Amino acid sequence: MRGSSLAFLPLSLLLTISEASKNYVVTVGKDSQLKFNPETLTAAVGDTITYQFFAKNHAVAQSSFDEPCQPLAGGVFSGFTPNPSTDTPSPTTFTITVNNTTPIWIYCPQTNGDHCQKGMVHAINAPSSGKTFDAYKSKAATAPTSKSPADGLPIGGLRLLTVELALGGNLTFTPNNITELPRTVVQFNFNPKNHSVVQSSFPDPCHPLDKGFTSGFIPTAVSPSGAHFDIVIPDTKPIWFYCAQTTGNHCQSGMVGSINAPTTGNTLEAFQELAKKASTSTIPPQAPLGGVLSVNGTIITSLDGNVFKPDSGLDPGAITDVPPPGSNMSSYIWNTAGGGQPDSYNWATGISDNATSSLQLLEFLDNILLAALIDGHTKLSAGGQWAGVYPATIVDTIGTLSAQALVHRATATDSLQHYGKALTGTCSYTIPSANVDEWLESALTILLLEIGVLIDVVAVTASTDAWLVPALATELGAKSRMTAVVNLMQNHMAAAAPREALVPSQLAWSYASQHWTSSCQGQSPSVGVDKAWPELEVVGVSNLGSTSRVGSVTFKLEGDWSKNNPGGLWIAWIAAWGTLRFTPVAADGSAPVPGELFGHVWAVLVNKGEGKVRDLVGITVAGPELVWVSQPRLGHQSRVVLADIVSLLIPVAPSFPNCGENKKNALYGQSKTAASRHEFHVMDVAAASLSTARLAVVLSSNTTSQLVSRPATPQA
Repeated sequence: MRGSSLAFLPLSLLLTISEASKNYVVTVGKDSQLKFNPETLTAAVGDTITYQFFAKNHAVAQSSFDEPCQPLAGGVFSGFTPNPSTDTPSPTTFTITVNNTTPIWIYCPQTNGDHCQKGMVHAINAPSSGKTFDAYKSKAATAPTSKSPADGLPIGGLRLLTVELALGGNLTFTPNNITELPRTVVQFNFNPKNHSVVQSSFPDPCHPLDKGFTSGFIPTAVSPSGAHFDIVIPDTKPIWFYCAQTTGNHCQSGMVGSINAPTTGNTLEAFQELAKKASTSTIPPQAPLGGVLSVNGTIITSLDGNVFKPDSGLDPGAITDVPPPGSNMSSYIWNTAGGGQPDSYNWATGISDNATSSLQLLEFLDNILLAALIDGHTKLSAGGQWAGVYPATIVDTIGTLSAQALVHRATATDSLQHYGKALTGTCSYTIPSANVDEWLESALTILLLEIGVLIDVVAVTASTDAWLVPALATELGAKSRMTAVVNLMQNHMAAAAPREALVPSQLAWSYASQHWTSSCQGQSPSVGVDKAWPELEVVGVSNLGSTSRVGSVTFKLEGDWSKNNPGGLWIAWIAAWGTLRFTPVAADGSAPVPGELFGHVWAVLVNKGEGKVRDLVGITVAGPELVWVSQPRLGHQSRVVLADIVSLLIPVAPSFPNCGENKKNALYGQSKTAASRHEFHVMDVAAASLSTARLAVVLSSNTTSQLVSRPATPQA
């Protein structure tokens, strides 16, 4: 049983995320009015303002307060944006980002009709007295003839033209005859079914231009698809493009387009006529090239050839789909995770039985973690059961964690296949997720269990399978950052203890088998025990006085446990590495919680009140079970300061000095004797570095000290 949690982010983090994502839309000249609407707005640092343009030909330019209608040196300028419609916005927008709260003064520099002088002005964060918006508007009325930057090109913001592919099933680009300024970003949005954007020359339509751009094929069944391909217009020279889909001969059927085509001679119409007579369309073998492809916010740097495979994404099929060694992750997983498998695992000539069983256990646990993360990501995403509970930033983060878990699992599956060893069979996975809180608890428990096993495996394989140590140790930081994210989502501190807890592999397998899996097929992890220990159920928790610290926990004692252990029962509390405590269990099943423990700890029912962590396998009666004890005492500063950071790092520092060559041997297995003798160095360095990884999550999120603070007493 774990402490209750709230399905909300800490307020400071939630505000940071929500404020940073706010966007304002301002219309320019809508309904034939010489007006920005709204004329004024108040925006925070990080907010964005998007300007939409209407008839006839307007622009956004920045001035100073004292010189309205005149361009400010280094100020923003959208470029002029013609549009014949009074009520339908141009497909071209201009977006700026607010970098500080200094007032920003905006005007339309169109001189045909003296737009600025007639009141077409706008302000962001204008003061309420002194240099007010009304004062600026009054000064503009008597300003000299408007000017705009001499080159007429956009600067200081994003000028974006949106082009739809096959909108409504029509084989066309909308718009297809584009006149745009250099520096404009053209964003191609993909619609059903399977289309591409490829650059060609004018005389050879339907065939790729050497060193031209290509998106590759982007199949989708939904609209909007979330898939975009962006290019930047470099100059005023004509650009010709087409869809290379041969099913239905899209290019030959008119699915072509141009940017800045001449109005006579080599026009778009002439290009379309040439395309009708072109031979079968072709496309470069690799994509994307010459532009940026993104899918649901994830930048895709490479495809599997020239086709995006959406079925290789984050879905339950990823659990059973194990690629052969030497095969990289799909491009979607690679880009979502931030990378894939290493170039080389530095495999040795052989693998020990101990390493084989350890990798099989890690694959078993990774499959459970994948089932949990993919399920949570699906339910948190748009259209899911929990959509809207967390901001999109957090949902995307869960997607990244899922992809990273796939990359981590590849360490086990690639290595086992390389050595011709059996992979672990898949199971039916039951991850408690009746609500988002229950899912968070499940995900956190799986993560902490696997982190504990990774520390155990790194330590015991250092002397026999040295190549495996860096392969697994480099996963630990990412796994710990995952737990930090989940902790923050539960309104807990990211790192409540200075080290992670080591969990013996046998206990981890027992817990996972009892709680999350059934009907497993094929090879089972060989961990040295024949069956799982009984579950250890928490039936009551008592706090110390009026504090939130757990003082005692009551466990359900099955009828024969006390009878079969006349010498007594104890709870072994597995806490931050190097901390193992025993407390006696009373007849009612209650056991006191040692006062020096913080965060999540593992409770194991044992029949002996002393020993080391690995001794627990021989004396376990039931368990383990995860228990939340307490957060460290909050500090008095309102924000994280250097002293707080240093105090968090102090417990980590002793792990590193004076290890010398022995630490090197322990980590890389260059001396079996030294590695065996100094196994504690491996565990200490690994366990301590994970808390540093969690700290990095907090620092990167810019949260307040309610999330990070000093422990009240030294740890471990």
